[in-house]
Amino acid sequence: MKFLRYILFPIVPVYFIITWFRNKLYDYNIKVSKTYNLPIICVGNLSVGGTGKTPMIEYLISSLKNDYKIATLSRGYKRSTTGFQLANLSSTASSIGDEPFQFYCKFKDDIYVAVDSNRQNGIAALLDLNIKPEVILLDDAYQHRKVNAGFNILLTTYNRLYFKDIVLPTGDLREPKSGANRADVIIVTKCPEGISNLDKELITKQIKPNINQSVFFSSIVYSDTVFSENSSKKITDLKPFTLVTGIANASPLVEFLKTKGLQFTHQNFPDHYNFKVEDVLRLEKNDLIITTEKDFMRLKDFEKLKHKLFYLPITVKLDNAEQFNNLLKQFVKP
Repeated sequence: MKFLRYILFPIVPVYFIITWFRNKLYDYNIKVSKTYNLPIICVGNLSVGGTGKTPMIEYLISSLKNDYKIATLSRGYKRSTTGFQLANLSSTASSIGDEPFQFYCKFKDDIYVAVDSNRQNGIAALLDLNIKPEVILLDDAYQHRKVNAGFNILLTTYNRLYFKDIVLPTGDLREPKSGANRADVIIVTKCPEGISNLDKELITKQIKPNINQSVFFSSIVYSDTVFSENSSKKITDLKPFTLVTGIANASPLVEFLKTKGLQFTHQNFPDHYNFKVEDVLRLEKNDLIITTEKDFMRLKDFEKLKHKLFYLPITVKLDNAEQFNNLLKQFVKP
């Protein structure tokens, strides 16, 4: 795969020009972004792959849900349905996508969870509800410039910083690095625990934020407990198990489990993998399966796995959280 990326390098300038030109059309209002009269917060990235959008959306939900009626709007990647879908009791990971289904399972009593590949259409449908949302969170919509989000949060991972990368197909960037200029906040995610102030200062200098941009650093916090649909186990009590992942980058999770001295084998699947019956037949031979919360949403309905399937939750720990929350509230406050 890496070799193929290298031989496709001549396409890089073409991709760069196309995406750069598209952005300029929006920058100069030749193509028009639609603005709305309610707070819309966009969480996204410049690169493909996992940068921690899902835990960041959950952080925002937790921060705002007690004071505002929140709606999340996602594309619903790899879902079996089309058009606008509002999550309800009959929704599944297949019908609305694994990440939106995760939001719904965790926060269904507090928020709306919707999917629509056309974000303008999705927002219009949300605003047609009898009880309208007061804040909309756009998941993975940084390049969806048909909507003018009032507050853009750009995520970049500590181990794959966007300013060290190039655009597709040789690199991982969806658009040129200059796209970072649209962000109100840039968050360096998945930082090592105890990242030094010197390291943060160096990265911030390399980012070169504009005067109106703030840079924050976050890390992943793993729970000390794994959960099934009706039980839980302390990590320290886990017997040898099989780790099953279908996420963009499982390395941080694998390293965390190793630091705990746990014995496990790892079965790694592609990101957003749709598990098949034959996969389940192989997995059911294991006595204990640990997976991510996102993968749990796609596996939990397989009856043969219910008694042995557990997930490990994660949360985001944000440095200077008070400063970030103040910026957030200043934007959302009417």
